[in-house]
Formats: sequence, C-alpha cells, structure tokens
Amino acid sequence: MHTSIIALSILGALAVGTISPGPSFVVVARTAIARSRRDGLAAALGMGVGAVVFATLALVGLQAVLAKVPWLYVGLRLVGGLYLVAIAIALWRGATDTIAVPDAGVRRTAAPARSFVVGLSTQLSNPKAAMTYASVFAALLPAQVPVWLFGVLPPLVLLMESGWYMIVALAFSSDRPRAAYLGSKRWIDRIAGAIIGALGLRLVFDTVRPG
Repeated sequence: MHTSIIALSILGALAVGTISPGPSFVVVARTAIARSRRDGLAAALGMGVGAVVFATLALVGLQAVLAKVPWLYVGLRLVGGLYLVAIAIALWRGATDTIAVPDAGVRRTAAPARSFVVGLSTQLSNPKAAMTYASVFAALLPAQVPVWLFGVLPPLVLLMESGWYMIVALAFSSDRPRAAYLGSKRWIDRIAGAIIGALGLRLVFDTVRPG
C-alpha cells in the first residue's frame, strides 16, 4: 500500500474516533455554551495540541519498538484492530445516551488562555484518546515508517482535531445547530460505530489471514 494512502487511512480512522462524542466533545461544547465562542475555540485548539502529543509519541515510540522487535508488529495490528471493534461496540450501545449540557442562559467572563489549558489537559488525560491513537497507528503504520510521515502526520492531526472541535464550538454557541446535532446524535454515533468497527474487523482479518 502506498504511504500516502496509509496516511489518509490513519487520518480517516482518527477522524471517526474524533467526531464520536466523548469527554473532549463535552468539554468543548460546555465551554462554548457556558463561557463564550472564543473560549470554545481556545479549548478546541488545546484538544488539537494534545492530539499532536499523542500522534508524535505514537510515531516515535512505535518506530523505536518495531525496529527492535519486528514480530511485535503483527501483535500490535491485532490488538489495535480489536480495540477499534471495542470502540465501535461502545459507540453503538451509547448511541441513545443523551449529552448533558448546561443552560446557555448564564455565561461567565471569557478566559481563552484558561480554556486552552482545560482543553489540552482534558485531551492528555483522556485514556480513550491515548488508546485510540496508539491502536490506529499500531494497526495502520507500516513496519518501516517513512521519514516524511513524521513531518506530515502531526500537523494534519492538529488541523483535523482542532478543526472538528472548532466546528463543535461554533455549533454549540448557536441554538439551532446545537439542537440539530443533539437531535441526530443517535444516527451519528451508529454510523461512526459502523465505520470504525468495519475498519477494526478488516485489520483483524488481514492480520490472521494466512499469506
């Protein structure tokens, strides 16, 4: 598989995990509603920076380990695929769960720097995000990682994560988009679960299939 396709596959898999509601989603939404749009955008940027940390660690760490233990590559692909399937099942089961957001009637004083730190710390302390990045990179990276991926993937991850959460911040700081999203949450979760589950199963089958 061409390395550019591998990069797109990694970003696609990460995007599915990113758009699925979780702690990061709720923090950005609440920040945009309870404080201000600027605070929501600052929190979104913090999420993106945290994601870059995970992506860089996954790239550097996996490259070092796989160079010394080649057989571990197969095991990581298998574990990564199974973890993606587990995420898919959790998304499907939680599709009907509601996301509680505070009343937009009371807003606090804007503090973008503080909101950035909150977003960054939330992302870095989120085990789901850490495991998603580790699993996706382990499952999709080639055994020999091209050098150019080290320079391309982290900035693209920053754009993807920050871009999505900025959309969330903009949406949840407006009444109609917020209501529309929450009304469609059930189907969005299930579609995301189906996509990431199919990817995980494909990785598992490709790993265990002879030849």
